[in-house]
Amino acid sequence: MASPTEVDLAEALERDEIVPYFQPIVELHTGKLTGFEVLSRWIHPISGMIPPDRFILLAEQTGLIGLLTERLLRKAFAAASDIPGPLSLSVNISPVQFRDRELPLKIEQAANIGRFPLHRLILEVTESALVDNMQQAREISQGLKEIGVRLALDDFGTGYSSLGHLQALHFDELKVDASFVRSMDQTRESRKIAAAVVGLGHSLGLITVAEGIETAAQAEMLHWLGCEQGQGWLYGRPVPREKLAAVVSRGNFSPVTESPSGSTSETITASLEGRPAQQLAQLQAIYDGAPVGLCFLDTNMRYVSINKRLAEMNGAPVVDHLGRRVVDVHPDMFKIVEPFIQRALRGESLSGIEITSPKRGPDPRPRTLLLSYQPARDEADEVIGVSVGVVDITARKLVEVALKESEDHYRHSVELNPQIPWTMDADGMNTEISPRWKEVTGLTLEQSQGLGWLEALHPDDVTRVVDRMEVMLKTGESIDMEYRISKGDGEWRWMRTRGSPRRNDSGKIIRWYGSVEDIDDRKKTEQALIESEALLKAVFSAVPVGLIIAEPSGRIVMSNPQAESLLPPNVIVADTIDDYRKAGAHTTDGRPMEATEYPLARALISGEPVGPEELLLRRADGSDGWVSATAAPVRGPDGEIVGGVVAVLDIDGLRREKLAIQDRIAKLQKRIEQLGVLSNSTN
Repeated sequence: MASPTEVDLAEALERDEIVPYFQPIVELHTGKLTGFEVLSRWIHPISGMIPPDRFILLAEQTGLIGLLTERLLRKAFAAASDIPGPLSLSVNISPVQFRDRELPLKIEQAANIGRFPLHRLILEVTESALVDNMQQAREISQGLKEIGVRLALDDFGTGYSSLGHLQALHFDELKVDASFVRSMDQTRESRKIAAAVVGLGHSLGLITVAEGIETAAQAEMLHWLGCEQGQGWLYGRPVPREKLAAVVSRGNFSPVTESPSGSTSETITASLEGRPAQQLAQLQAIYDGAPVGLCFLDTNMRYVSINKRLAEMNGAPVVDHLGRRVVDVHPDMFKIVEPFIQRALRGESLSGIEITSPKRGPDPRPRTLLLSYQPARDEADEVIGVSVGVVDITARKLVEVALKESEDHYRHSVELNPQIPWTMDADGMNTEISPRWKEVTGLTLEQSQGLGWLEALHPDDVTRVVDRMEVMLKTGESIDMEYRISKGDGEWRWMRTRGSPRRNDSGKIIRWYGSVEDIDDRKKTEQALIESEALLKAVFSAVPVGLIIAEPSGRIVMSNPQAESLLPPNVIVADTIDDYRKAGAHTTDGRPMEATEYPLARALISGEPVGPEELLLRRADGSDGWVSATAAPVRGPDGEIVGGVVAVLDIDGLRREKLAIQDRIAKLQKRIEQLGVLSNSTN
């Protein structure tokens, strides 16, 4: 296949042709398998396997590297079922991706989908990824560390080497580049570089991993240099997922022998370190490159040697230290450190000594230093000087102070918080609770441990609370309960407790966190409202007039028995004004009423009181009855109509009696008129 294009690569990703291969990583001393490095391979349907050096750069240049890595990770995590714990997976991250602030989130999402624990993931970063924006790299690496990912610095020494990268980004591993490993048994320069990288890793407490190991001789040399782990064709070529189980079941690989074949420890050391001048140069490189200050003092407390780091910390060049006594170079510091140097000259090993140095240079803040003094002895076991190590922990102390202040602030916030925070273990046993709990209940923190807090609850609430707790502990649903507590003075107050579980990576509950709040005033208000509502309902029901309350839409929300006895059922259940059209009411002339003619509907529409008006209603039994209706809108505080009310009075008897009287009067008038006509005719 000719050089692939962006289209070729995009189609390959779409067809899922790029797959992970797994190369074993082995502990050199024991041959024990420690994990795998995930490598990408393009399985082309026509051209076969395409190595990564033909498409990774293209992916970076075209912006496809993120998608490629995401799919590769998901496939690798899916294969984790064949990679039992605690074996790890190491994955290379492109410099382009290490500029993406969303990288930690994307890694976490991919791991969650594959259910792969992030503490078993190692991301390998090349030095070129750290050059453009060190602050951004620091933030991204911190985000990765926070989710449990380990970091390895890959290809160290082949690019923009900087000890500042190792110190600032808190790497866990340092990888020896394959180009040095493959040639270390042929060229002295490669051996020196490999030795320097391994030594630097040791001084920083990093695990060193050698790449490209092809022969047992290379493995032996690396082991004697102190390199812990290695990978390469000696231990196996990268394999697809289908062959992972076979590699894992193999167990241990061949360990490095105690001494290289046909060599003594002295000859291998000599072959690795070279001539004395080269050895000195190598040691000096490590000495100067160490991120801690180092020096050697003779028995007269004179500087015999000092590295650049300590000279910079002292604010003077290296040359200004050599051959001079500590008291002459740093008279202000000498009175502080002199007792420790004297003790080391008497053969005592001292470490972890924390001191505050006087202010020096433009920085007005004093520095906090961590010192160690180790006596150096000759072959006769006599002390010939003192090795001094100095670490500037000012930044760490500032962080500690800030954390303490933050802790104090948090503690004060908790104590002043009207809510009462608490913590329970996975079994529901109380482990921590705010001091305010004692103020509220009278129980001490010790008395409230475990299930002791239940002693403060009202006896009638204990069983209900315990039963509910058992259900929530089993199901993992959030806690939300109300109960009464007392100080023992007979006065009970309502409290509400809410909380949620915290789970580990496997989903198991490890803690419960929540708080208790006082809701007594709210409960009393609710009870008062309930009692007031009951009273109003009683009054509402007892009124001898039919009452109906509606929303602005016309939907009936409440009616009393008198209204329900007077009005047809379809009026009582009307949902909108238009539903009154089917209510069966008539005007005085017997015409069915339109929806908007109802007094309540007109009051809601016009916003003005209506009535009293006489209405002829068709009852459920088919008979007609007269009522008097008066309606009015109900307005809220802002003047908007929030509903309406109509009062209905049964006037059917009065109306019919009135009509009967009117009828008798009419008949009487007619009789009188008839009598008048008779009288006139007689005359």
